[in-house]
Amino acid sequence: MPTVSELEMGNTPIAVARPIIQLENISVRYRLPSERINTFKEYAIRKIQRKIKIQDFWALTDVSMQVNQGEVFGIIGNNGAGKSTMLKVISKVLKPTKGRVVVYGKIAPLLELGAGFHPELSGRENVFLNGALLGYSRQEMEAVFDEIVDFAELDRFIHSPIRTYSSGMYARLGFSVATAHVPDILILDEILSVGDEAFQKKSRERLLNFQQRGATVLMVSHALDSMIGMCDRIAWLHEGKVRMIGEPEQVIAAYREGNL
Repeated sequence: MPTVSELEMGNTPIAVARPIIQLENISVRYRLPSERINTFKEYAIRKIQRKIKIQDFWALTDVSMQVNQGEVFGIIGNNGAGKSTMLKVISKVLKPTKGRVVVYGKIAPLLELGAGFHPELSGRENVFLNGALLGYSRQEMEAVFDEIVDFAELDRFIHSPIRTYSSGMYARLGFSVATAHVPDILILDEILSVGDEAFQKKSRERLLNFQQRGATVLMVSHALDSMIGMCDRIAWLHEGKVRMIGEPEQVIAAYREGNL
């Protein structure tokens, strides 16, 4: 899949960015009880009695934007701004209440590192399990297994049960499995802080290598300074709405000024 298309104007070809993700007037509504219910039994009784009061919470409201092929596109905003909800909509984990999302290509979502790992299985077994959940065959995972273990720095522990891993080891293996192949679109939710400083540097280099090979990276992070150096564009979400989209330095400066 080429990164750009070319339009001929006179004798000069002009590169035109190709949208790979399009959000059109996306809104997401969550229906929440207006009071705390402590047990499922209490919930069932009150539901039968029709005593549960529901309130609507709009996590996203009329969001429209596009991400171009080959971009590293960042999303920033305060907690509760709708960032993770947006990633779930794009990943097709969550269906929008209103609007339309169009995605071209295969997505590798890292919404939660190691999601799908089984604590009683070994690291090796979980590599193949997680790879299958991401849509890869056993043969495809066998071809990159050694690279996964080496990148995660887990050679001594790969045959140990996942439940014996530290949180850092767990996260490193999850990142390594999810980035073992170059997807069309890689979606990351707060992943830049995985592991120690050396592993973070190695992870950023891998993401930039993906971009050079034509992949699109969509990422959410609170590591604003890192995003300035990595992202081509950034969107600022505020209370479920797009406040600003543009150059990383400009958007982050506006975001910081708005949060003083």
